Amino acid sequence: MDLLRKKVVLIADDDNTSRQIITHYVQKLGYTALTAEDGDECIQCISEQPIDVILLDINMPKKNGFEVMLYLKAHKITTPVIMVTASNDIPDAVKCIKLGALEYLTKPLNFERLELGMRNALAESSLKKEVQVMQKGLINKELFHSIIGKSAAIKQTLEQVRLVMDTELNVLIIGESGTGKELFAQAIHNGSKRKNGPFVSINCAAISNNLADSILFGHVKGSFTGAEKDHIGFFEQADQGTLFLDEIGDMDSEVQAKILRVLQERKIRRVGEKTEKNIDIRIISATNRDFAQAIKNNLFREDLYYRLEEFLLFLPPLRERPEDIPILAKHFLDEFSRANNIGPLQFNPEAIKILENYQWPGNIRELRNAVQRSAVTRKGNIIETLQTALIPGSTSASSTEKKLPETQEEFIPHDRNGNNTSFSLEEHERDAIIKAYKASNGNLTRTARMLGIGRATLYRKLDKFGLENLKTG
Repeated sequence: MDLLRKKVVLIADDDNTSRQIITHYVQKLGYTALTAEDGDECIQCISEQPIDVILLDINMPKKNGFEVMLYLKAHKITTPVIMVTASNDIPDAVKCIKLGALEYLTKPLNFERLELGMRNALAESSLKKEVQVMQKGLINKELFHSIIGKSAAIKQTLEQVRLVMDTELNVLIIGESGTGKELFAQAIHNGSKRKNGPFVSINCAAISNNLADSILFGHVKGSFTGAEKDHIGFFEQADQGTLFLDEIGDMDSEVQAKILRVLQERKIRRVGEKTEKNIDIRIISATNRDFAQAIKNNLFREDLYYRLEEFLLFLPPLRERPEDIPILAKHFLDEFSRANNIGPLQFNPEAIKILENYQWPGNIRELRNAVQRSAVTRKGNIIETLQTALIPGSTSASSTEKKLPETQEEFIPHDRNGNNTSFSLEEHERDAIIKAYKASNGNLTRTARMLGIGRATLYRKLDKFGLENLKTG
């Protein structure tokens, strides 16, 4: 589209006759001409629309040509500038070139030199844009090399990441378990001004209130029994960098209050110390919880939520990006082959169809587990059957355990006539948990492993679906 757009030349000159003459010539060459009578108007035009070349006079009211050039330099605007002025002063010409002007033309104008100057300026501008596009592509490839997919959903999410990464806003990432929240947090950090600083990750669900001060803010030797040496807490470790608060929704309410105070004051104090220390950190947090419900039930502080949620980023579940499933599956299969020094493996078409039609409640983590299990149990170099939590193959861990279903069909709900029935996502998840629980003979650790989720996540889902009795079953 940009190639089809007529090039725009901005003529900034306080002399009306000069503006008219140059405008007529610029239009005759096939360019679009815009005019400005003074430096302020010139800057306003530059800020409001794309300009390809600026023809700039030195002596103008409000802001002169030098001041406009300084503005361009300060705001990193690379639009090429040709000085068009009545001044024959050599120091003025030298100053303009030092400030970045490509040409210094004096009046009365030699229009052949002006045309050549504009062509050279446009050629240089196009080259700079091509380089910028290439650099952006290389940077994006480096930043997002671990984030795989081509779906519209993932592209939209990556665009949101690009918008926020270079800001100082705190980011709250919301997504289901297994969607790769930490990968996105790391990408935001790597693309930010803090990329040379530390990236420190904390599992908030694992922090108990009685240890929070020491873990988060550090302690000095002898401050309590067992404090045999100084300890730097997570917040101080992340100074000048990014602190990633994973599973923030599972944080103890008293720990929430401690973190809120630090975010408000930007100061920490180690246990046993009397003085506070300033810290400079950016917070990226992540959760799979419904914060509206948690706040309503007084499980999460509303004031802390708004500190964390300066920019909200939603990660789409795998079921909402089905076109990415074959790409991810191939990536995990190739990764497995390289790690285990195996020749190239591939899925047959039927296996791919099963992958695409399955809902993947455990998201990318579950898909990776499924691909790895399928690669281990394959026959030859073609994978024909899928070994996932809900598409398991025949296995028997011990003589006392129930034999697992051999095909996906045994895990898909059917009516009495043998036809597949459609379930809502919650019904599907609940049914999947019950079947995995029965298949593992009530072993919750194995149930979680089969589902491709963590044990803590399984416990939350048992509570969510009214299956608390399975915890002690």
